[in-house]
Amino acid sequence: ALIAREGAWLRSVADQTPEAALDNAMLLTSDTPASALRQAKRRVALLTGLLDLGGVWSTMEATQALTRFADFAVWQAARPLIAREVAKGNLDAGADDTAGFCVLAMGKMGAGELNYSSDIDLICLFDETRYAPDDYATARMAFLRVTKGMVRTLADVTAEGYVFRTDLRLRPDPSVTPVCIAMEAAERYYESAGRTWERAAFIKARACAGDIAAGEAFLDRLRPFKFRRHLDFAAIRDAEEMLDKIRTHKGLSGKMSVAGHDLKLGQGGIREIEFFAQSRQLILAGRDASLRGRGTLTVLAALAAAGRITPARADLLATSYLRLRDIEHRVQMLDDAQTHTLPKLDTQRQKVAALDGQASLSAFDAEIDALLREV
Repeated sequence: ALIAREGAWLRSVADQTPEAALDNAMLLTSDTPASALRQAKRRVALLTGLLDLGGVWSTMEATQALTRFADFAVWQAARPLIAREVAKGNLDAGADDTAGFCVLAMGKMGAGELNYSSDIDLICLFDETRYAPDDYATARMAFLRVTKGMVRTLADVTAEGYVFRTDLRLRPDPSVTPVCIAMEAAERYYESAGRTWERAAFIKARACAGDIAAGEAFLDRLRPFKFRRHLDFAAIRDAEEMLDKIRTHKGLSGKMSVAGHDLKLGQGGIREIEFFAQSRQLILAGRDASLRGRGTLTVLAALAAAGRITPARADLLATSYLRLRDIEHRVQMLDDAQTHTLPKLDTQRQKVAALDGQASLSAFDAEIDALLREV
């Protein structure tokens, strides 16, 4: 469907390098961000999928390309809304035209590891130090409008589809706080009431749009919250309980079967490898700065280099992680569905195997079964 719709564009970039073609895909050809970004999303997904299936890009190069587009899309959705509020006198653009608005990418987006069908987890903040006390309330309301408008641009389903499903629920106390809050208020929350799962979430956090410098400075101030110098084994028990609750809630415990297996949350899946890396970061990275990376593969390599795990174990988990992410991508290519579950029907799972370059379903199933059990 994407080739049929974007075939002319694809031919126009056929003689370009992959990187140049990706740049071209993100050229917005309309003054309407909602429409332009949806077209760009189609082109980025098509290009990335072809380069991925063709073996031109590795799994992680594909995820990095998708993440790069997400960063771009978030800012392109927010930028005209900020400009509108500046024109109305509600915000001060400043030298960088961001007005102090900053978006933090969390989870896979923060780590540069987005899937084809990932939603994006964001925290929206503003730098209150840019505004005098008398202007604070006006600015705060303007930033709320910017954030809500940005999410509509990205997430509303139109005749042209959507750009990204967008989740703002990782912000401090989302049931009572607005969708965009002052950095100082967020700092107070994490210092006084931040929980273990929030510490784990912030390990991958990255300023992705708007006032990047203010965002990275905010994350730097949160470092003592994320990485504590004392050994915090209670935090690991909390995280293990969270993992168990997820499995129980989604019915993922019990006998393992490749058919219908959740590659992300199921036994031996992607989340277990990520948890293995992050749990050791929570314990050790307060004293060892070399373990403070965002990406799962980076952290596994750092753990091995620091002598915290054996090189063989790091290699097994890294290789398994890449393979699971690769298969996860093939599953999502079937229907552009936000799923991580291998189809139960053999006929559908055969399509996943074919996208993976394997003719034998039994061989494919046996490989995945062995991999999950090893993890």
